[in-house]
Amino acid sequence: MKISVSETIKKVCPQLKLAILYGEVKNSYSSNGFWSEIEKEIELIKTNYRIDQINQRPCIAATRRVYKDLGKDPNRYRPSAEALCRRIVREIPLYRVSTLVDLINLISVRSGFSIGGFDCDKIQGDVELGVGTTNDEFEAIGRGSLNVEGLPLYRDRVGGIGTPTSDNERTKISIETTRLLMVINDYGGTDDLQSAVDDALKLLQKYAALGKYEVEFI
Repeated sequence: MKISVSETIKKVCPQLKLAILYGEVKNSYSSNGFWSEIEKEIELIKTNYRIDQINQRPCIAATRRVYKDLGKDPNRYRPSAEALCRRIVREIPLYRVSTLVDLINLISVRSGFSIGGFDCDKIQGDVELGVGTTNDEFEAIGRGSLNVEGLPLYRDRVGGIGTPTSDNERTKISIETTRLLMVINDYGGTDDLQSAVDDALKLLQKYAALGKYEVEFI
């Protein structure tokens, strides 16, 4: 599978960096041991941020700027990292889905990066990061039809699979997922991608029996 970035995205966000992780994994329902790591991060977020400070976190702010540059309202279509942190500060419990999904959410909350998580076996053909249009139909996970016009949009041969706001039902991670694709989106071009990848690898090895894997930076 090849992942590329369209010229449209490059022009709007020339500083964009991506970390792409492919890995053999074993998913499970979240253990109490793993969930305790999430609870520690929840307490850190609640201690360090007020609700009006979350969108000022550098990685979140960078994603919001790209939304604005593409004509999308980031207050109506919030990047997933921002939505998760807002949920925490408002003391609304995070969803407990599965080890892989919860692990991606944990890295997103820690780093501020919006992260795509996909089942490799459900993706058809190569993937390109472009911009959503009115012709793109997109069923967001747990929220139904999502208007992706003006959102950064990953597409495979069939259609959209993910945006920084939500991934698609068609290619989502399930409890049966054994081949993971994780894409960490750095719209600010920071130097924090490696630390996010290191965090992901450590957690995947500890909680998801990470086997063979590859990491690619774009």
